[in-house]
Amino acid sequence: MTVLPGKKKRSSSTRVRTKGRVIKRFLRNILLAVNIVLVIALLLAYLSVYLNPATASFPALFGLAYPYILTANIIMAVVWVLFRKWFALISVVAIALGFGYIHNFIRFTNHGEEIHHDLKVMSYNVRLFNIYEESERNSYNKMLQLFRNEEPGILCLQEYFVKGDPAAAERKLKEGIGGKLQTHFKLVKSGSSTRYGIATLTRYPVIYRGDVVHPGSSSLTIFTDIVVDTDTFRIYNNHLQSFRLRRVEGTLLGEITENVQDGGTVDEITGIYKSLTNGFASRALQVDRVKRHIETSPYPVIVVGDFNDTPVSYTYRRMRRGLKDAFVEAGYGAGFTYRGKYPANRIDFILYSEDIYCNDFDIVKVRYSDHYPVIAYFRRADQKAASTDQRSRRK
Repeated sequence: MTVLPGKKKRSSSTRVRTKGRVIKRFLRNILLAVNIVLVIALLLAYLSVYLNPATASFPALFGLAYPYILTANIIMAVVWVLFRKWFALISVVAIALGFGYIHNFIRFTNHGEEIHHDLKVMSYNVRLFNIYEESERNSYNKMLQLFRNEEPGILCLQEYFVKGDPAAAERKLKEGIGGKLQTHFKLVKSGSSTRYGIATLTRYPVIYRGDVVHPGSSSLTIFTDIVVDTDTFRIYNNHLQSFRLRRVEGTLLGEITENVQDGGTVDEITGIYKSLTNGFASRALQVDRVKRHIETSPYPVIVVGDFNDTPVSYTYRRMRRGLKDAFVEAGYGAGFTYRGKYPANRIDFILYSEDIYCNDFDIVKVRYSDHYPVIAYFRRADQKAASTDQRSRRK
C-alpha cells in the first residue's frame, strides 16, 4: 500500500504538536507543584504568629522568610496571569488571607508629620560601634554626629560596646552627644577589658531604673521611668536573643552552602537549624517575661529595641498585644531596618501604649551599622485631635 506524501506530513506535524502539548503540560505541572509549595509556606508563615516556638518552632522559619515567600507568591500569580490560567487564584487567595501582614512591612500612605511633637524617641542597634570592622572604625564619631543632629529626647542603644573604663566611656558618649543627659546602662563583661550591653539616654528627669532578667542568656532588657513635662513614661529597651550562627556575619543561605561546598555533614546543617529554632524558642520565653512586666507598669509604656524577629512572628504578636506599632501608625514605605548580611528584614521596633499618640515615624538610612536607626515622634493624647485637624486643613 502506498502512503501519500501529504499524510506523512500531517502525521509528523501531529506528533510534533502532541510532543509540544506533553512538554507544556509537564512544565505547567512543575509550576503548579512549586506554586502549591509556596502557598503552603505562606500559610505556615501565617500560622507561626499563633504558635509558641518554645513548643513548635518549625513554622517560625517561614515567618522569618515571609517577605520573600510573599514575593515568590506574587511572582507566581503574575506568571499564571500571563499564561491566562485560573491557577493565579491559588496564590492570590493565599495572599489575601494574610493581607494585613503586608501593612506591617510596607505602608502605602503617609500620615506622618513630625513638625509638632512633644517627645522624640530614637532606637539604634550600633553593632558594637563597628569596633571589629577595620573599614568602619570611624563609625563611632559618625553616630555621635547623627545623635547631635537628631537631638532625640530619649535615645536607646543596643549592642553598646565599652573597652576599658565604663564610666569614662559613658562620659565620652555624653560629651559627644552634648547637652545634659541622664543615663541608664546595663553592661555584661565580654572580655578582660571589654563590655557590651544596652543604654538609654535622655534629656528628661529619670525617677527609676530597673531591668528584666533573662536567666541563662546574654539578652538584655532595661526599663527606665522618665518624666516628660507633667507625664511619666516607662521606656523598655530590649535586645532579644539572636540566632548565634557559627559564622556570625554570614547569611543563612551562606551558612548552608558553605557547609555543603566544604563537604559539611548533615550534622553541621542540622546545627544551623538548631541555632535558628533555639533562637525562636529563647525569644518566645523572653518576650513572655517582658510582656508580663509591661502589664504591671503604672505608667504608659514605650517599648523599643532589636527584637531579632519580624512582624510575622510570635515574638512580635505577643509584644504588640495591647500596644500600637509606630511604623504601622505613622510610617511610610518599606519598613526594613536590618541591612546586614542576612536578608533584609524588619526587626527593630518602637511600640507604645494606646493612650499615647504617634504622629510620625522615620527610618534613618545611614550605613553606620548593620541596622538602621528608627525614630518615633509622639504627642500627648489630648493633642491628637488638634494634629488631625491640622492634617485635614493641609489637604
